Amino acid sequence: MRLAHLHYPDITSFTRVANLQQTLTSRLLSHKKLLTPNAPDPTIITFTPNPVYTTGRRDLPPSNTCPLSNKESALSLPPSLEPIRSLLIPPRPDGTTPTTAHHQQQQENKVAEYHPTLRGGQTTYHGPGQMVGYTILDLRRLGLTPRCHIRLLENSVIDVLRGYGIRGQVTEDPGVWVQPSSGSGNAAAKKITAVGVHLRRNISSYGVGLNVTQDPMWWFRQIVACGLEGREATSLLGEGVEEVTVEEVARRFVAAFVERINADFACGEGARGEGIDEVYRVSEEDLLAE
Repeated sequence: MRLAHLHYPDITSFTRVANLQQTLTSRLLSHKKLLTPNAPDPTIITFTPNPVYTTGRRDLPPSNTCPLSNKESALSLPPSLEPIRSLLIPPRPDGTTPTTAHHQQQQENKVAEYHPTLRGGQTTYHGPGQMVGYTILDLRRLGLTPRCHIRLLENSVIDVLRGYGIRGQVTEDPGVWVQPSSGSGNAAAKKITAVGVHLRRNISSYGVGLNVTQDPMWWFRQIVACGLEGREATSLLGEGVEEVTVEEVARRFVAAFVERINADFACGEGARGEGIDEVYRVSEEDLLAE
C-alpha cells in the first residue's frame, strides 16, 4: 500500500484543509459503498492553520445552522467559549488562505476563527507554532480498531518526542503529555499534543495537534482546553528543543506513523492489516485532480 503525504509549508486556512479532508473521506466512503476497484490511497495532511478554536462533538454549540451576519453576536458558541466571545470571529467562508498581512493582523488583534467539528473531544486551539496532522484512512484495510487507531496516533507522537530527547506519555486524560523536566517529581504533566478523530464506516479523519513553539500558549490559557481545568500546555521549545521547524516535525511524525503501522499491525504473528510500502509527497492539486 502507498501512503500520500501532503504538507502545507505555510500558514494555511483551516477551512481549506477541512474542505480537502472532506473530499478525501468522501472518496473513501464512496469506494466502500460502491466497491469500485483500486481503493484511494490513505493520506496524511500536515499543516499549520491560522489561529482557530475548534470544538468536538462533546462541546458543540446549540446551533450553527443559521446564516451568520456581520455581527459578532451571530456566532453560536458552546458554554466553554462564551467567556472569550470577544476573541472569536466566523470562519473565512471561501476557505482561502489568509494573506501575510491578514494573518499578522489576526495575531496582533488576538482574534481567532471558531470552527465546530465532528471530531471526538472538546475545545482546543490550533494555530501558528503547531504541527497539525490529519489522517484520512480506512482502518479496516490497515487492521486497526478505533482504539488501536488512537493509540497509534499517540505512540507515533511519543516516538517523535523521543527523537528529540523528550519522554512523552499517555494518561487517563486524552492526548500526549510530558512530565516537567525540572522541579518536584509530583508536578503535574503538561499537554504537548491534542488527539481527536472522527470515524464513519471505519474511515478516519482529523488527528493530532503537536505544539512546536510557545506561540500557542497564550491562546491555550484563554480556555479550559479539552475540559481539563488547571492543566497546562507545553511545546517542543518549552521543553528545550530549539531551532526545529514544523516541516521537520511533520516529516518525523509521518515516518513514525508508518513505522508503527508496519511493526505493530502489518507484520508478525496475528497481523491483520496491509503494510505501507511507500510514502509519496503530493500537492493539493494532485489530490483534487484524482
